[in-house]
Amino acid sequence: MTKAELISDIAVATGYDKMTITTIVEAYMNSVKKSLVDGESVFLRGFGTFQVKMRKAKVARNINASKSIPVPAHPVATFKPCKELARDMRN
Repeated sequence: MTKAELISDIAVATGYDKMTITTIVEAYMNSVKKSLVDGESVFLRGFGTFQVKMRKAKVARNINASKSIPVPAHPVATFKPCKELARDMRN
């Protein structure tokens, strides 16, 4: 599902126009982004948790050039679904 499809689905379900829904979805996404950049987790009950984890430093291999490339530790945004969502996805 794309952002445009999400906006269309919400507009149909709520009866609001797409411009209003677009503004709301953009504000939601910006709020989640800001929280993650600030190092905060975003917990949405019944959906899941967005959080930032540190990925360990490692050495990757460039097969074409036969060289090792050091990759430093860096933050990565992750999503963990709640138990209900995980259960619904299995069914």
